[in-house]
Amino acid sequence: MKLQLQALLLIAATTLTAGCAEQAVAVKDSVTSWFGDAEQKEEARREAARLAPAVLDKKFESTLAVKELWDGRFGKGSDDLYLKLLPAALDGQIYTADHDGRMMAIDATSGKVVWEERDKKRRISGGPGVGEGLVYVGTSKAQVVARDAATGKKRWVANVSSEILAAPHAAEGVVVVRTGDGKLYALDAQTGKEKWVFDRTIPTLNLRGTAAALIHNGMVIAGFDNGRLNALDLETGRELWETRLAEPSGRSELERLVDIDAEPVIRDDTAYLDSFQGRVAAVSLGDGSLEWTRDISSYTEVAVDDENVYITDERGYVWAISRADGSSVWQYKKLKNRQLTGPMRYKGYVVFGDFEGYLHWLDAATGKLVARQRIDNKRIIAPPIDIGGAVAAYSSSGKMAAFSAE
Repeated sequence: MKLQLQALLLIAATTLTAGCAEQAVAVKDSVTSWFGDAEQKEEARREAARLAPAVLDKKFESTLAVKELWDGRFGKGSDDLYLKLLPAALDGQIYTADHDGRMMAIDATSGKVVWEERDKKRRISGGPGVGEGLVYVGTSKAQVVARDAATGKKRWVANVSSEILAAPHAAEGVVVVRTGDGKLYALDAQTGKEKWVFDRTIPTLNLRGTAAALIHNGMVIAGFDNGRLNALDLETGRELWETRLAEPSGRSELERLVDIDAEPVIRDDTAYLDSFQGRVAAVSLGDGSLEWTRDISSYTEVAVDDENVYITDERGYVWAISRADGSSVWQYKKLKNRQLTGPMRYKGYVVFGDFEGYLHWLDAATGKLVARQRIDNKRIIAPPIDIGGAVAAYSSSGKMAAFSAE
């Protein structure tokens, strides 16, 4: 059974707004009063305070001039189902998908809709992904749908084994798709015909989500819910190497969660990625050896530039660590428990969203907060994306806005 991380973190997730720890305490008190004693109540109170999200400084003034280029609502987003329906950008267009089966292409410069298609019979749960002239999504009923990227016309539908929670990726004539039951499919990009399937046993209990597989130089790179990263031959599906990023430990199934839920970032034949209750690591694509590791737990995507790797960890801390050896460069702690998205690197800044629809900008060199905007009153789950010289952020309700900064 898939387990959503937010459900694990705090009972007050549905009642907390702008960091109101008092509401969390009230909820905990009302629950423990039914069956607990004073000691249990106090423990619940401490736990609620520990997990309460940081309150934003209302007196903060931006020191970076950020310009909004356009905004709009494009579909219904993920409909609060914690689906990482991350927009994809390609050749001047942005592609979006929502759970109601709607797919859209948006002009990245103006924010105007180029085409819109909706398939009411299919609930989209993963994607979109782009490549080979097509845009791909996965559904909750175990199907991959491909449409023409220019027109939106449906090209093919392929059946797989279970729900798809990550974007399909396409290159070199092949689409690779992760499914929720631990399988990795390779499909012909133009026809949807199955080429091969790789099967990996996964734990019974894991976070809701899977890591998208990537295609790089004839290889498929994929992380799994057992904390392992695998490299496969793109043509045959033969395993080339396997690396253990995290080792399950602890007595309970919850303590033993080591999911890799974010796709790797590849730079100079090295893959950078993280795992929940595990490590951030640099992995050589040549043989799968670990170049370095750091004990930082995260379930979101990392960002990488020439010097550093940027991470938002499970506590809401933001890190910059050195690409060379994993040593710490800076850390920002003032957004604790705000359920941060993965970061993106834009010009001289690190940009990410939070659970109240805010977009935060840090100086990449120092870690100092320099700007903040609110694009929606709903949470941002997916990390912002680069749309060609600008930043686009997409909320769980389908609101998207584009920004630029000097």
